[in-house]
Amino acid sequence: MASTPPSDPSPGTWGACQFCGVAVPPGSPTCPICGAANPVPAAALPSASRRVRRRIRLTGAFRTIIVVTVVVGLAYALISAVIAGPPVVADPLTTAASYTIGPGNFTVIAGNITGGDYVVGNWSSVNPPGMDIGVAVYNQSQYLWFSAGTGSPGVQWNNTPAASGRIVFSAAYTDLYYFVITNVLPPSAHINVTVYVTTTYESNVGDDGFA
Repeated sequence: MASTPPSDPSPGTWGACQFCGVAVPPGSPTCPICGAANPVPAAALPSASRRVRRRIRLTGAFRTIIVVTVVVGLAYALISAVIAGPPVVADPLTTAASYTIGPGNFTVIAGNITGGDYVVGNWSSVNPPGMDIGVAVYNQSQYLWFSAGTGSPGVQWNNTPAASGRIVFSAAYTDLYYFVITNVLPPSAHINVTVYVTTTYESNVGDDGFA
């Protein structure tokens, strides 16, 4: 008949470390945690000195506080994550910035737009004030033509160059769109223009999911 595995020693045969207060296996001459010698047997705890008993109680209470604090901290972190939901990633078409553009040059704000959604915003030339700025919106294929300078690509939306104005563009279909901000002065003018541009991506829930 198979032998019965030995059971754990009864609690009374265990002891406690005089230094850190952890339970010490029976027969162990030192604490397995801190290495302190002469652990106090469980049967001798009631007769141990008041200093030793106080230290064991305090270290036990301190460990309990640490465990409870860790558990509460983890619970708070998990609950906070559930309440907060996934992190919000800033949309590249929601912007507010100043751009200094050389004569005949342009800068680009680009991002994906779902069909039916739209982008609204404003532009204003701030230095020198009152300088005309061109604004045009291209889809991905049109922008490739535009940036390569190969013919007239057509536009999704554009303005008559002006010192300031409003951007209102609604995407008829999902694509990568480029908002091109241009200093319309010829290179020979040698005048850089600083323009302040804001754009905001708005989701049109009723039309969301257009092709």
